[in-house]
Amino acid sequence: MENLKLKDFLEYKYLSGIEVSPDGRNSAFIVHKGDYEENNYNSNIWIMNNSTKEYIKLTGMNEEKSFLWLDETKILFPSMRDKKLKARVEEGENWTCFYVIDIRGGEAQEYMRIPMLVTSIKSIDKDNFIITAKYDNYGINLNELVGDERAEAVKKIKESKDYEILDEIPFWSNGNGFTNKKRNRLYVYNRINGELTPISDTISNVSYYSYKDGVILYVINRYKDKQEQREAIYSYDIKNKKTGLILPGEDYRVNFVEFFGEGILCGLNDTLKYGINQNPDFYMIKNGKLELFKKHDTWMVNTVGSDCRYGGGKNFRVKDNKLYFLTTVMHDAFLSTIDTDGNEKILTKAKGSVDSYAIGEGEIYFIGLRGIKLQELYSLKNGEEKQLTKFNESIVESKKLSIPEKFNIINDGVEIEGWVMKPVDYEEGKRYPGILDIHGGPKTVYGEVFYHEMQVWANMGYFVFFCNPRGGDGRGNEFADIRGKYGTIDYEDLMEFTDEVIKAYPIDETKIGVTGGSYGGFMTNWIIGHTDRFACAASQRSIANWFSKFGTTDIGYYFNVDQNASSPWDNPEKLWWHSPMRYADRVKTPTLLIHSEEDYRCWVVEGIQMFTSLKYHGVPAKLCMFRGENHELSRSGKPRHRVKRLEEITNWFEFYLK
Repeated sequence: MENLKLKDFLEYKYLSGIEVSPDGRNSAFIVHKGDYEENNYNSNIWIMNNSTKEYIKLTGMNEEKSFLWLDETKILFPSMRDKKLKARVEEGENWTCFYVIDIRGGEAQEYMRIPMLVTSIKSIDKDNFIITAKYDNYGINLNELVGDERAEAVKKIKESKDYEILDEIPFWSNGNGFTNKKRNRLYVYNRINGELTPISDTISNVSYYSYKDGVILYVINRYKDKQEQREAIYSYDIKNKKTGLILPGEDYRVNFVEFFGEGILCGLNDTLKYGINQNPDFYMIKNGKLELFKKHDTWMVNTVGSDCRYGGGKNFRVKDNKLYFLTTVMHDAFLSTIDTDGNEKILTKAKGSVDSYAIGEGEIYFIGLRGIKLQELYSLKNGEEKQLTKFNESIVESKKLSIPEKFNIINDGVEIEGWVMKPVDYEEGKRYPGILDIHGGPKTVYGEVFYHEMQVWANMGYFVFFCNPRGGDGRGNEFADIRGKYGTIDYEDLMEFTDEVIKAYPIDETKIGVTGGSYGGFMTNWIIGHTDRFACAASQRSIANWFSKFGTTDIGYYFNVDQNASSPWDNPEKLWWHSPMRYADRVKTPTLLIHSEEDYRCWVVEGIQMFTSLKYHGVPAKLCMFRGENHELSRSGKPRHRVKRLEEITNWFEFYLK
């Protein structure tokens, strides 16, 4: 067995997007792998025979990141392989080209070109599709222009790249750049005649849609100047081209909407008692009447953190009068169902994380993290799980890994879940440096799944410890609700946890570091302003000033107000009280700050302000900024940037803790 190295994540295989063929005989999924030299991820479609469980790579262009089954043997996927079309796109035209490939053999062939930047696609039949695509209210449609008119349009497009005109909030979005007057719009597309029929209007953002028997259900947020956190549900009859309002966009945040039994099932959050992070409940709509169907006290999503995923998958599916969905309970993410009588059932039993899934004939296939294994494909049949692939088996077999030890504490009468990872070559009687790692969110959770950075540090001789303080998911609204309390009860949970870990393990309390990202970055900034117990800190994609975050980030104008129970005009003293920058004059802890220039969730100005404040007061500080990266740097950033980020943090710890 050899030590796990920092760059070993470049050898990991990341699985996503599992889908079963219409006849149930095969499954397809995507396998991604980091490419350090090209500084990107190679992605290809793989096929598994559901009877024999044999799996092979279907495509080899390294660019196939999504797909859908066109029929029992053919797969449709987007790709830009035509050089002439690619040149037109680079000039400013909008096209998405789809290819079809037969799983029985043969080369991929071009199937259709859609004159939009398609963001999602669902098949009605082999010639008709439901799509969402980017629509720019201020954009220039270059696709059909020729001659002088085209030349003038190309000139305007080039000029427009030098400036942005903003007239609404949010005006940008993490991972999507500037979004001012740009919307995710819903269409029906016919590939025979090329007809593209818009369903939603030009100022509505479509966040979810489903389809059954010629009718589309879709969720929209309509806004012009300020996007409110409320959505409406509409229906569209494709044959009759008729739109119907199902739920007005006045009272609820809408999580999903699906045809279900004799009605429509949706996940709704009225935000009245617990704010925007309130868990959605199940509601039924029958004959135009909305009724509560079933209370649900966790998010209907996988919130178990890991830095070893790439890509996603469908979260909600309806089959045989059951809704299948992912949900997080305590520190595990499960696949669950609810039937038309309101009976909920957790299907997966093993601890860990279900990341994406598909439903076969009497068998469920899912991609998950189990124990300290990296992602693999599993089957679930008759309540029993079975591992089907071995993409990452060599990591477990050849590398030294530290198994998280459960370490719960009681603080203020509340049990806090936590874990401790020992150094891999741990020796009795020896004292070690330690690292407290704090999760983001705050409404996410740590679990017992594989976390690369923690395993690297354990392999370098550190104790790594982490917990789920109040504010996290998996334990109901009351536990998750820390509105107006940031830096109080959550801080106390983390410090009490640290105290108890030090008592129980041979950790040198003079050589402990602290790190975290997003909310964990906020908490790192907060901690160094309230205690000097840590020898160093690494604050990532953090929050320093709730005022500036309110006015500059994609979610700040509503998230800050909700989570801090205050705004720059309503109780501004409270907003400043919760800002780590206020306490910068108390800081003594050497601090590294990691930020990405295109992180519009916790924008780089937060890191710059904290860095300036620390330097102003004579604190050893360093700011490392990444160009071309966003809030997801640590999880899906470019491979070279992910290496550099982890090297910077690790070197900081090595210098101050050893």
